[in-house]
Amino acid sequence: MPTIELSCGPIDYQDTGGQGPVLVFGHGPPMNETQWRKVVPLLEGYRCVLPTLPLGGHRRPMNPDADLSQRGVALLLGEFIERLAVDEVTLVLNDWGGGQFLVSEGRAHRIARLVLVACEAFDNFPPGPVKPLAAMCRVPGGVWLLTRLMRFPWFRNNRDGFGGMSLRGIPDEIMDDWFAPATRSRAIRRDFAKFATSAPGRETLLAWSERLSDFDRPVLVVWASEDRLMPREHGPRLAELYPRGRLIEIADSSTLVPEDRPERLAEVLTGFLVETGAEPSRRAR
Repeated sequence: MPTIELSCGPIDYQDTGGQGPVLVFGHGPPMNETQWRKVVPLLEGYRCVLPTLPLGGHRRPMNPDADLSQRGVALLLGEFIERLAVDEVTLVLNDWGGGQFLVSEGRAHRIARLVLVACEAFDNFPPGPVKPLAAMCRVPGGVWLLTRLMRFPWFRNNRDGFGGMSLRGIPDEIMDDWFAPATRSRAIRRDFAKFATSAPGRETLLAWSERLSDFDRPVLVVWASEDRLMPREHGPRLAELYPRGRLIEIADSSTLVPEDRPERLAEVLTGFLVETGAEPSRRAR
């Protein structure tokens, strides 16, 4: 897996390559690029780039002084895109919504369009049902305890936590891979705790959200009809906030739409890309 050394440390990423329009995918904590494993193969003709962000599932630790706050990780994502040296990027987010802060920070000049899939928004950082898990990460040894608890089905399948993120269920081998780095590395647990406890107060989050209306490029908001973590009213509210926003709701899915409805998500994503001028480099026969 290739790596880019950024100001905060190394970022691993996958890159399908090719001459098609560039799509950069964000993921949730403590996940990694496998969150999109069902969707990327359906996007023929696009160059899909999937960085493993330092949200707890990253395989190599960041520098000890790295800013891994919501704002800091958003700026790190922007730095990653800069280092790719590509323009007209489509930024696709699911679960973690902090990539939107590139707009509020005035660092979205390389982003041509946004796709926001059932993600954190407004003051929902972190989502209400998982706030107790974030609180656990504030306690010394809390992340270590969390990784141990995730070994037990009754905990990992709890509907107010990871068990509520997919109606189909996240395969054990995928979830094991997401938690493996924090399980074995104290430095990764340090990074995870930094991020998990970094959400600013409600007033700050809402002030950042107000600036999102400055983004005058196309935005597709994809919301899940049976999501337990992202309020359903946030979908239309986000679509209205962005001047060129549109909303599509996907039924029979929870937060991880790439897990529950990958074919439908790829269909609406491709339609949006074509309609907004990002034609694939080739057509599937």
